[in-house]
Amino acid sequence: MKLVRYGERGAEKPGLIDAEGRIRDLSAHVQDIAGEVLVNLDALKRIDPASLPLVEGNPRFGACVGGVGKFICIGLNYSDHAAESGMAVPPEPVIFAKYTSAICGPNDDIIIPRGSEKTDWEVELAFVIGKPGKYIAEADAMDHVAGFCVCNDVSERAFQTERSGQWSKGKSSDNFGPIGPWLVTRDEVADPNELHMWLKVNGKTMQDGSTNTMVYRVPFLISYLSQFFTLHPGDVISTGTPPGVGLGMKPPQYLKAGDVVTLGIEGLGEQRQTCVNDA
Repeated sequence: MKLVRYGERGAEKPGLIDAEGRIRDLSAHVQDIAGEVLVNLDALKRIDPASLPLVEGNPRFGACVGGVGKFICIGLNYSDHAAESGMAVPPEPVIFAKYTSAICGPNDDIIIPRGSEKTDWEVELAFVIGKPGKYIAEADAMDHVAGFCVCNDVSERAFQTERSGQWSKGKSSDNFGPIGPWLVTRDEVADPNELHMWLKVNGKTMQDGSTNTMVYRVPFLISYLSQFFTLHPGDVISTGTPPGVGLGMKPPQYLKAGDVVTLGIEGLGEQRQTCVNDA
């Protein structure tokens, strides 16, 4: 099942994608793709998509999950990306937060913040928590996943690493967290650690990798994170990026207004963003 949120920002409606790739409206059944809805996805699976109203036209896709409590990212989780960044693979996962105000739809503009000279791209596999838990055993971890989606962990490298303090201020500018286009439920992803992923800037391939080179994989990450805090339905965890980011190029290459970024992950859909300067 592919779940979506569609419509104007702040007024998104819940929906699903039918077998023909069309949006079907779920508003009569749930208020949002969020919270307790994620705990009981079986109820949505019992609905016949053909019984749902067809959504006409080409509405905007919003972020594929609403009401996100925590937006957690894993840094340096691909050994080859760590190498291009000039950093060692950490002995434990690097955890940082993207503030939830960064979350936007998969095709919304990337807003380059004032003073930015090093806005960068990162295609990432993200997963959304469905079942809450703390101190989760790795063997039980996948039971806590509602589904998977594409994330672009947009980053301002100077803010992130040259301005002292923690990474979050370089990761959390407005629209630095496009997620979607849809949330693919766990049962439709045979192995999240065997997915092709890619990203292009202005049609040129920058990243071409696979989730099979992740150092710390999804079940371990769930168990690890849950040792420190409770994971709640709707929490989004983005799992790191393969090599090919602008920071790692020689010379480095960064985004500017007018650039178009396209990215996708096998079976999880694609995103398309145009870069604009902040007002």
